Amino acid sequence: MSARTGLAAVALAGCVGAAALAGANVDKKPAPADDPYLWLEDVHGAKALEWVKAQNARSTAVLQADPDYRRDYDAILKVLDATDRIPYGELDHQYVFNFWQDAAHPKGIWRRTGITDYANAAPAWELLLDLDKLALDEHENWVWQGADCTPSLRRCLLTLSRGGGDAAVVREFDPQARAFVPGGFELAEAKSSITWLDEDTVVFGTDFGAGSMTSSGYPRVVKVWKRGEPMAQARTVYEGETSDVASSGVVFHDPAGTIALVQRAPSFFTSEYYLLGADGTTHKLPLPLGADLKGAQGRSLLFTLRDDWTPPGRAPIAKGSLIAYALPAAGAAEGTVAVLYVPDAHSSIDEVSAGRDAVYVSINHDVTGSIHAFRADGRGGWSETQLELPAAGSTKIVSTNTWGPEAQFRFESYTTPTTLYAFEGEGKPVAIKSLPARFDATNLATEQFFATSRDGTKVPYFVTRSRALTGPAPTVLYGYGGFEISLTPGYSANFGMLWLTRGGVYVVANIRGGGEYGPAWHQAALLQNRQKAYDDFQAVAADLVKRDITTPKQLGIMGGSNGGLLVSANMVERPELFGAVVCQVPLIDMIRYVHIGAGASWEAEYGDPDKPADRAWIMKYSPYQNVRKGKRYPPVFFVTATSDDRVTPVHARKMAARMEEQGHTVLFYENTDGGHAAAADHRQAAEMWALSFVYLKQMLGAG
Repeated sequence: MSARTGLAAVALAGCVGAAALAGANVDKKPAPADDPYLWLEDVHGAKALEWVKAQNARSTAVLQADPDYRRDYDAILKVLDATDRIPYGELDHQYVFNFWQDAAHPKGIWRRTGITDYANAAPAWELLLDLDKLALDEHENWVWQGADCTPSLRRCLLTLSRGGGDAAVVREFDPQARAFVPGGFELAEAKSSITWLDEDTVVFGTDFGAGSMTSSGYPRVVKVWKRGEPMAQARTVYEGETSDVASSGVVFHDPAGTIALVQRAPSFFTSEYYLLGADGTTHKLPLPLGADLKGAQGRSLLFTLRDDWTPPGRAPIAKGSLIAYALPAAGAAEGTVAVLYVPDAHSSIDEVSAGRDAVYVSINHDVTGSIHAFRADGRGGWSETQLELPAAGSTKIVSTNTWGPEAQFRFESYTTPTTLYAFEGEGKPVAIKSLPARFDATNLATEQFFATSRDGTKVPYFVTRSRALTGPAPTVLYGYGGFEISLTPGYSANFGMLWLTRGGVYVVANIRGGGEYGPAWHQAALLQNRQKAYDDFQAVAADLVKRDITTPKQLGIMGGSNGGLLVSANMVERPELFGAVVCQVPLIDMIRYVHIGAGASWEAEYGDPDKPADRAWIMKYSPYQNVRKGKRYPPVFFVTATSDDRVTPVHARKMAARMEEQGHTVLFYENTDGGHAAAADHRQAAEMWALSFVYLKQMLGAG
């Protein structure tokens, strides 16, 4: 399996449903005495859970009593459990590995089939692990978090979480015997990073005890552990600083050999890279702090640049570019740099994935995508070919085979069901699987508009609605705007079935803070400029009203995680623009956020409220500190999960309690499982989304 690169392992998820590792609650400073809801920060405390139980009962009494709730729940669950879904997989040697959940396997099964057989309508899957049976046998609430296998595929490291939280256990598994390896590599529940160095050695970091974790709650110490030796004897090869976000091992395997690195992240958006030698020594690579590792092919490491960079003796390379850094040959002091792609003002790199024969890149132009293949010519140069795929939607890289010529991509739009394309390394990608239509999109259309933000910046957004609509209609505006994460066109059965086909309008805003136009688009809303993301969102809302697409009373807003911060901040700043709010697994108390969950790791995005200068700008928008009694806000529905150990349910709890005490219209629902996704299986996901859409219908008058 491919190595996990960059800070993907510690990222704040862009949308509800994304998964990543997270840090612990590291309280660096006493809580403010004037906060009456600090007791709700005791996530598993009896008093806090009693409050949650009462809130859940009140919310479900209102929403589940609605006759549309059961219909919506059943419709969502039917789609989630449908056996005609595309079984997305990971290409590895001759196999496609897939993790699958349905009604018969709510926790899921891990399986594989041959690449050729996978293209058939009904592949002959080989069952590797039944997670439902394992959970039953071991009396554990296991939730799948992924697998990492050796180059020979003889051993795999499985990551399993209790209840969907980010803290997880790691256990070595034998796919041939379909059993865990007695005495194999195993890590106790923690926020860990681990990957194979060779068939009998791993590079890893975990909680080794006092001083081994960063202030953000991630591993600080990287060790090499050989099979058969006690973990306590594993050799330390690198130690980062306590103030860092994390340090971890990153290993790439392909037919050309193995590249082993240590990645040290001083902040969320900066990294240092060290080549890990066979003798355990490390050599720092001469790369800028803003280089973002995307993969490797042969002896070249692939990076995108978050900042402009001028390598020694070379012309400047613009931020947002994709480069290949060829590791130094034996006896050479430094490697060489090749530029593969430089985006223009309307373009950005969305994804990068290296296969055996080519590096595949998803490139967006005004937020719609294409796939490009870059091939090394053996003389330090690279050729570029754009693959023939549909246009005017999202093109995503599903998987690339490090050990063969194969790659898989998908295409979708707001009204076009997803199609999976297989590519054999030459010719045209071939459609091999398509998602059946989940709703009738015959009379639906998507348009792209541009709103003008407060500072004059043009902000794109997509509107999907019925062609027959001629006046204002109930509308949901979705946004994120953070961590350089792009919101590209996607086929949503939920929005299609439960909103669009009932006369609603679905809008996605591509505001600053995201990655829709590369690093500059993200950096424009960092730190003291955070307000620009909110200005952009408000500009889109106002533009929707100006275009007669909706009215403020009919306009609902929705966002999760950083998007939950977005919608709650907008609710507090401009309540007159909105008719309802659905706020999912949010950050909200931005004065306390660095002491809650993995918050300390995101200081590079928001700033550190313990510093007076940063606190001054954070105080201007932090929803928890700015919500006021006596001011009219749109009704709001908070959705979170007890087991979310990344953002944690603390933010939503405290905001709901404060708003309720101030007399505002609030509903709150907290699932127990699911982690930052707020849902550990399809039933929980169906419940969360059915509650949300019933709420929007009730508040905005849709359906």
